[in-house]
Amino acid sequence: MIATRLEVADLPVRINPSRVGLLSDIAADAPGPRIALRADIDALPITDSKSAHYSSRVPGVTHACGHDAHTTIVLGAGIALDALRRAGHDNPDLPRVGPVRLIFQPSEEKAPGGARAMIEAGGLDDVEAIIGMHCDPTLTVGQIGVRTGAITSAVDCVEIVLHGPGGHTARPHLTVDLLEAAGHVLVDLPARVLERLPSAEGHARLVFAMVEGGHAPNVIPTQVRIAGTFRTLHREVWEAAREVITSTLHEVLAPYPITIEVNYDSGPPPVVNDSSVTDVVARATASALGPQAVIEAEPSLGGEDFSFYLDHVKGSYCRLGVTSPDATQTPAALHTSMFDIDERALAVGVRTLVYAVLEAQKPQ
Repeated sequence: MIATRLEVADLPVRINPSRVGLLSDIAADAPGPRIALRADIDALPITDSKSAHYSSRVPGVTHACGHDAHTTIVLGAGIALDALRRAGHDNPDLPRVGPVRLIFQPSEEKAPGGARAMIEAGGLDDVEAIIGMHCDPTLTVGQIGVRTGAITSAVDCVEIVLHGPGGHTARPHLTVDLLEAAGHVLVDLPARVLERLPSAEGHARLVFAMVEGGHAPNVIPTQVRIAGTFRTLHREVWEAAREVITSTLHEVLAPYPITIEVNYDSGPPPVVNDSSVTDVVARATASALGPQAVIEAEPSLGGEDFSFYLDHVKGSYCRLGVTSPDATQTPAALHTSMFDIDERALAVGVRTLVYAVLEAQKPQ
């Protein structure tokens, strides 16, 4: 669908070799810095419960995090920038549009994410800066949240599997109670890890969300599985976390003669916005929407693989207000079946990104 829309607008399409994700270059040979705009085109395994005409038609799958809005906005910004470029051929008073790359990225929701596949496909070749935008139901339509520094968290998945001999609950002294050991992991490990990883204002968390073990009330299990996530806004903490979590786990379980298996999957690092690109987005927002539209965004412990782009080029990730200013109820949160947007936010997003590209490409 995205490729078709681009082709109708007479914009080039470069589909990834994997057939998932695509790139489109505007004014590829024009002078000036190449600015990339990234849209995540993923979805979530959630049934869409809202009654909008654009609700998901696929059972058990919906965007639920604004992915369809992000795609629409970047597509609209690309078409608008190309139209401005064409109009500028006959009107020298219009601003010049330099090279722009549209990145439509899959798999943002599945660690470690699809950003690295887009980079490998040439998504950042000759790119000087990248801008991403994400829906935020805590902001109203017409507001853009910007922040220099860390804005989203690193996210690692931690799975711990404990193995023991099992036995009868009538004779726990003759075996090892894995559920008792698991209880120490759930209660003691997170606190001890954070003591060893200075979390700077509490912006780091080890949280377990799943425990599996045992099938009968009178049988001590031979295996217990525990899984959760580690999150932090600080890269140095993220880089140290795997070793600290693993070593601390073995200390917590030292009294138990059991086998410990740790499966640690590192996800994306924190998204740390570049100050110069964030300033560009803030100035562009003020020009496009008025100075009152610029809001300082709060950091989030949610994860985002936009950070992988920032390992290669400078960039900024901003937040788009999507809640009606007239809303009388608390808006549904991201990743829920009722998440929705006020569609007026689409035009706001397009306008902001267009102004941001023009601001970034102004002659110095």
